[in-house]
Amino acid sequence: MASNDIGDWYRSIPQVTKYWFTGSIIVPLIGRLGILSPLWFILDFSSFIYKFQIWRPITAALYYPLSGPKGFHFLMNLYFLYSYSTRLESDTFAGAPANYAFLLLFNWLCLVIIGFAADLALLMDPLVLSVLYIWCQLNKDQIVSFWFGTRFKAMYLPWILFAFNLIIGSGGMLELFGIVVGHLYFFLMFKYPQDFGGMQLLSVPNFLHRLFPRRQGGVAGFGQAPPSRRRPDDGGNGGGIWERHNWGRGNQLGD
Repeated sequence: MASNDIGDWYRSIPQVTKYWFTGSIIVPLIGRLGILSPLWFILDFSSFIYKFQIWRPITAALYYPLSGPKGFHFLMNLYFLYSYSTRLESDTFAGAPANYAFLLLFNWLCLVIIGFAADLALLMDPLVLSVLYIWCQLNKDQIVSFWFGTRFKAMYLPWILFAFNLIIGSGGMLELFGIVVGHLYFFLMFKYPQDFGGMQLLSVPNFLHRLFPRRQGGVAGFGQAPPSRRRPDDGGNGGGIWERHNWGRGNQLGD
């Protein structure tokens, strides 16, 4: 019975999130069991360029050490990945997995560039934070619960995680990179076209639509900027859709 419950739960995970979640379990287990050395998974510019080890940018986003104190942090990453990626794909990007795959692809490419420039070995932390940040911006007024019963608006959650890791973690830079990349996507895909009347600078490539065809039951826009709800007398100043629109469903961290 328990195995059936686990199978039903796994099958219920949205398509793109399922691939990401599964890879984030398999790759660390391969390293932990010694099937391959973890050194094959980390981001390394010289190996990528001069040895043509082209898998490294992908495995660097999926691998995380499981031993020692890193194990708990890995479980927290899995929780945030599953929770917020599922919410984004099931709500804002419902019925359009290609658009959500593009979100992950865009964030991942940005983080690979940052990783090479800043000499980062692993990208799981910032990639998960970038997705969490986007959900929090689309649900910024939703009240979430954190440790010890603290409650605050979702818009503050990425910064609280950044401060938490700044104080007792690894310095917070990985979280900060995730926030920057998440904001870049959010600004280019949603805020710039909507609040500033700019052109749509990001578009989903056709090959993603072929890999992840649209499904019935999605929401209007499929992750694109929705029609403006600014009133004519707003004049483009203040009170835009970002203040009045309820972006998706909100859930508490512990849900």
